[in-house]
Amino acid sequence: MELGSILQFLENRTILVTGATGFLAKIFIEKILRVQPNVKKLYLLLRASDTNSAMLRFNTEIIGKDLFRVLKEKYGGDNYNYFNSFISEKIRVVAGDITRHDLGIINDDNLLQEMWHQIDVVVNLAATTNFDERYDVSLALNTLGAKLVFDFSKKCNKLKVFLHVSTAYVSGEKEGLILERPYKMGETLNGTRGLDIDEENQLVDATLTHLNHHNYSQEHIKSSMKDLGIQRAKKYGWPNTYVFTKAMGEMLLGQLVKEDQTVPLVIIRPTIVTSTYKEPFPGWVEGLRTIDSLAVGYGKGKITCFLGDPKSIVDVIPADMVVNAMIVAMAVHADQRYNNNNNKDNIIYHIGSSVSNPVEFKCLQDYGIRYFARKPWIDKNGNPVIVGHVIVLTSMATFQRYMALRYFLPLKGLEIANTVCCKYFQAVYLELNRKIKFVMRLVELYAPYLFFKGFYDDTNAEKLRRAANESGIKNETEMFCFDAKIINWDDYFTNTHIPGIVKHVFKNN
Repeated sequence: MELGSILQFLENRTILVTGATGFLAKIFIEKILRVQPNVKKLYLLLRASDTNSAMLRFNTEIIGKDLFRVLKEKYGGDNYNYFNSFISEKIRVVAGDITRHDLGIINDDNLLQEMWHQIDVVVNLAATTNFDERYDVSLALNTLGAKLVFDFSKKCNKLKVFLHVSTAYVSGEKEGLILERPYKMGETLNGTRGLDIDEENQLVDATLTHLNHHNYSQEHIKSSMKDLGIQRAKKYGWPNTYVFTKAMGEMLLGQLVKEDQTVPLVIIRPTIVTSTYKEPFPGWVEGLRTIDSLAVGYGKGKITCFLGDPKSIVDVIPADMVVNAMIVAMAVHADQRYNNNNNKDNIIYHIGSSVSNPVEFKCLQDYGIRYFARKPWIDKNGNPVIVGHVIVLTSMATFQRYMALRYFLPLKGLEIANTVCCKYFQAVYLELNRKIKFVMRLVELYAPYLFFKGFYDDTNAEKLRRAANESGIKNETEMFCFDAKIINWDDYFTNTHIPGIVKHVFKNN
């Protein structure tokens, strides 16, 4: 594995980024523009009906974010015209849809021909990350969408590498050391036979036809499609729709690259992605990640207990390190096409920390308690929210007992009183019942990760790091660092990540 100058590789390159409004995509875009202003062009695919709608999304959801303030200072300062000119030269916003042929770019053959002629690198970041997304939506984006982006890439006659961002949790609930290996078509986690992606798509179509034929409400259809996704995932051993459809997306790509060896494929599997460690500045985050939901709930005084094994390892990795790994992998694997004699496993990279620098669940709890005890959240009335130690439920059995005593028994009593009093407490009963069902649904979705006993092998990622270190270009080694071993988790969570959540996420949740 050899690597020259990464900045030189990026120079004069044309890169297509799908899912450009996503968290990682924005950090990737900002990084490329900041470190290599001589990149030729970034085509940003945004889901939109037309160019005007796409530009509106670009201005509000991408370039208007605080993330880009360093870039604006570097290439404009107070001169917004200069910065806007720079962006106009380097970025082409494209309205499209990865669930459609040719990425939904219609009525513009000139644009398609231009893209196919110029694009050197395709970075597929388009996905839905909702654990219980509608099955039709998740299958279309995470599985079939990956194929359609690949099909588009095959038409790019200068293509050097196709980089697909998946998730480490395609592993499901495996225990022990989880290797950086691809999934074979139809492979399942529990050994159940019969997984066929075409048949899954047909099942989705048949289910939607049935529901629409019987004139069910859109809310009922939405709920039914969510349930179907969870059912199909669990049938084959995955805990939720998200990781199931991402795994099938990997299967499709693996099969396609064997059939058509003209496309160099790299798959990046990050673990739980957290706020930026260093670039463009520490602590930038957007949206709630799994563990951040706990921080928000605790800091605002809405969580009375934590559920999880205190000794379980929570595999987290800062977003800018994931992006650095993506860029290094692009440079290393450019023009490395698959052939039957290659070791196929070397295209999978776990980007995480559970092997090199593990952090225990109990530490995350301690970081949150210490931070909010020192800097309490101020509520809407201007009063500090006083938090303290919370009950830690270390197993599903203790959680179920806790829920029974604290919520299910009072709910049953309320149900009886409501019946005796001729539905006088109906509104209160329904609201409490709804909240309990919501909590139980969240626990069902997240429990596999709160008691996770796996460790993500990063042997391939370590080889990638060594290649970057041995390139001999010192400033690039630091510029594209993704070594979790350098992170002091105590300092990162208390002085970077949690403050970042408070600043960028709390006010919106």
